[in-house]
Amino acid sequence: MKHHLIYVYALVAALSAGCASSSNTSSTATATAPVTDAARLREKASDYAATVTAADLSKHLHILASDEYEGRDTGSKGQKMAAEYIAREFKEDGLAGPVKEGSNPYYQQFELEQTQWGEGYISINNQKFLMGQDFFVLGSSPYQTEQTAEIVFAGYGIDDAKYSDYANLDVTGKMVVVLAGEPKGSNGNMLISGTNKASDWGNDYRTKRNAATKRGAKSVLIVTGTTADEFTNLTGRYRHAADRASLGLKRATEASAAAFFISPQVGAALLGTTPTKMTDYAKAVAKAGKPTPGTFSTVKNVKVKTERLNTPVPTENVLGFIEGTDKKEEIIVVTAHYDHVGKDTTLTGDQIFNGANDDGSGTVAVIELAEAFALAKKDGFGPRRSILFMTVTAEEKGLLGSEYYSENPVFPLANTVANINIDMIGRMDYTYEKTSDSNYIYVIGSDKLSSELHQINEEANKQHVNLKLDYTFNDENDPNRFYYRSDHYNFAKHGIPIIFYFNGVHDDYHKVTDSVDKIIFESAEKVARLAFHVTWELANRENRIVVDSNKK
Repeated sequence: MKHHLIYVYALVAALSAGCASSSNTSSTATATAPVTDAARLREKASDYAATVTAADLSKHLHILASDEYEGRDTGSKGQKMAAEYIAREFKEDGLAGPVKEGSNPYYQQFELEQTQWGEGYISINNQKFLMGQDFFVLGSSPYQTEQTAEIVFAGYGIDDAKYSDYANLDVTGKMVVVLAGEPKGSNGNMLISGTNKASDWGNDYRTKRNAATKRGAKSVLIVTGTTADEFTNLTGRYRHAADRASLGLKRATEASAAAFFISPQVGAALLGTTPTKMTDYAKAVAKAGKPTPGTFSTVKNVKVKTERLNTPVPTENVLGFIEGTDKKEEIIVVTAHYDHVGKDTTLTGDQIFNGANDDGSGTVAVIELAEAFALAKKDGFGPRRSILFMTVTAEEKGLLGSEYYSENPVFPLANTVANINIDMIGRMDYTYEKTSDSNYIYVIGSDKLSSELHQINEEANKQHVNLKLDYTFNDENDPNRFYYRSDHYNFAKHGIPIIFYFNGVHDDYHKVTDSVDKIIFESAEKVARLAFHVTWELANRENRIVVDSNKK
């Protein structure tokens, strides 16, 4: 944007021969107090929106989505390079760095934790069962080194007012073996609900884990399936995850019991019985219609080790701040995520996932909006409310950068008026590719918390850019659930109105082919300008928008 503006302003200066006009956006236009009149500011919006151009978006994206940045994977060299580039742009454009902690006021620095399972086994009478093959563990591990375990059988692991497997059992500090699911009566209905529908005891393993935790257990082992093949089929999703390192926010050590999913062979070995006799136990409960003590002889010689390896991964959100004028305590937050998925050295040929659209396109839009608002402030038309421009990290790892900000906000969430989130705005999805129509954008969440925000977006689009606003993915019944899948959600869950701009999914999504040459910069320009106008209105209107809804 900078080179473009220098040319424009030089031309204006030459033509006007030093004369000032009311529409001139030159930085010499005013030396008086900042304008705070909403109507006057509204008149100026288009002047600054026009500085957001396809050419400038392209300039930034050709850098950030180049091979040099290696796909911007969280914690990687490429992500650090991108953070430096964005922070430098914010600083050169005149935005302040609002972060008081750390060495760089433009960085909100924090540590993620990369975790991976190491050695894991359960040794039963010297027969070793292996983690990742015979059992899986979810969550933390209290068995970092080999420990002797005391086994207790607790039926289905239910501890309910109507049905409790824990009556007369002391499980403190012990390893509790339970069956998966929940018991049925002789009529085929669930004993808990009295209907054919399972309760949380059967649907969510965490319910059993929480019950074991309350009783003081060290771990709960859920026997999954009745045969080895059934266990393999039921635990397929865990098998893939067990071999992969995961990244998450660094938390205090979990106080809950560890949850193991074990094969029927492991369960039978722990209980000194056979898988068939465990099935017979389930039949006995169905016949009795109530909790039934097990007659199994739990083994004594059990040793357990489930090693979890933790590695810190430093990363940073990048923040640029424009302080408002008469309403500066209220904050508008504009976001995009600048991380992507990095590179895959096992691939033949191209190994770098450049992430031009996801979310290089949103990132460069935020850079351009920041520069436009900074220029307006320099000219005396700065926003009445403050604006935080934030490119977040680790979105691809589970919205972690925005989650960290929402839990450690630089500015109080109570003062945060709205979040404008821009994630993928430079391509067409499958639906619009059929007609080669790029003049659209999916709008998600604008009416979930504030009807005013929805109306502001509609009016801004009608007056300034004329995109087709598609609300397909705003439907609470949409199976894609995009409302929960980008950084805005970490604001929405705190009751802050949000709007999410998104072009939908295309063939190059999360592939090495998401490259700059496929970006439709004219479309990205229109969406970025729409985001600019919505932000301008939110920042300068007389009254803060009202939260008047709570849709899902």
